[in-house]
Amino acid sequence: MRTTYMAKASEVNRKWFVVDAEGKTLGRLSTEVASILRGKHKPTFTPHVDCGDHVIIINAEKIELTGKKLTDKIYYRHTNHPGGLKQRTALEMRTNYPVQMLELAVKGMLPKGRLGRQIGKKLYVYAGNEHPHQAQKPEVFELRG
Repeated sequence: MRTTYMAKASEVNRKWFVVDAEGKTLGRLSTEVASILRGKHKPTFTPHVDCGDHVIIINAEKIELTGKKLTDKIYYRHTNHPGGLKQRTALEMRTNYPVQMLELAVKGMLPKGRLGRQIGKKLYVYAGNEHPHQAQKPEVFELRG
């Protein structure tokens, strides 16, 4: 009798990928990266095990948004004090905080809970095109579409 394969955390082989965000759309890039982080591109994907790869995103400051999202999309956060609701437009986020903008988009597509936080630690985002992970010999990952 054949059983379904379930990966164990000790059996997972991880790779390192570099994704260039220059000229890419925020949502399309985020969904691809979230899928790589989860490991859905592997035949050994197991939903309850962190079997994904490490992803390095470079050129986060050159990410694109379609339509009028640069002025209309608003990012909210709260300071946990009365009246502490803060807001920023997508244009402010892209010019001043491009790393946070991409991290919020990708981590919002990961599972919530312990597993999602563990998977999110394998995401590395950099505003420019330099990164300190050359020793890991990352492969360039070409996105679909």
